[in-house]
Amino acid sequence: MATAAPSAASRIAVVTGASSGIGAATARQLAASGYRVVLTARRKDRIEALAEEINAAGHSAAAYQLDVTDRAAVDEFATAFKTIGVLVNNAGGALGADPVATGDPADWRTMYETNVIGTLNLTQALLPKLEASGDGTVVVVSSTAGHATYEGGAGYVAAKHGAHVLAETLRLEIVGRPVRVIEIAPGMVKTDEFALTRFGGDEEKAGKVYEGVAEPLSADDVADTITWAVTRPSHVNIDLLVVRPRAQASNTKVHREL
Repeated sequence: MATAAPSAASRIAVVTGASSGIGAATARQLAASGYRVVLTARRKDRIEALAEEINAAGHSAAAYQLDVTDRAAVDEFATAFKTIGVLVNNAGGALGADPVATGDPADWRTMYETNVIGTLNLTQALLPKLEASGDGTVVVVSSTAGHATYEGGAGYVAAKHGAHVLAETLRLEIVGRPVRVIEIAPGMVKTDEFALTRFGGDEEKAGKVYEGVAEPLSADDVADTITWAVTRPSHVNIDLLVVRPRAQASNTKVHREL
């Protein structure tokens, strides 16, 4: 089935966490699909460079520096729009891999604030704009961590369970209104920063996450999934799409060629 071109009223797509990884890849692919993408992230230089790249390719992009956990800043950002068509809640991330007994409460708080409260902030601020378009889509990029637990990941797992429940509940609450709610839950994705950030810049620990895995997912793989879901006909809602590499059967069972 061919992808549906966005209507004039719904052609703006806001992507959070667009400075790298899945967010940047999603912005590129949505722009190539005909959306005018608004890139948000804390790192202004990164999103400005990406916007220049997208515009140079003949598409349309704008950069807006934003911390999704700053509600006042989010509300100010929302005033720039009368309508938008798509919100991709991608900003998030993991910190640490400690057991519950020794996990850092500050890391847990940061993960919850970014993955859950950040998603809540953007969704609340932009939901009226999505509805005003007559054809809106909210995407929540969660994780397989939001659907199953694993040792050493409780803080991240708890946060992503929160993101999953937010999406699931929102879908129930706004049924009948012209806004879809899509959850994309990626498994093992190898990006430049995810594992490195999680382990505080320790390249050896970050490398072990993917050791022996021939082909973990790439940011482009996940972006392709997001773009496919967003560009389905308006009456089609992809409630939940779990995407893993072939080598990963679950959060705790991964085939490694060592």
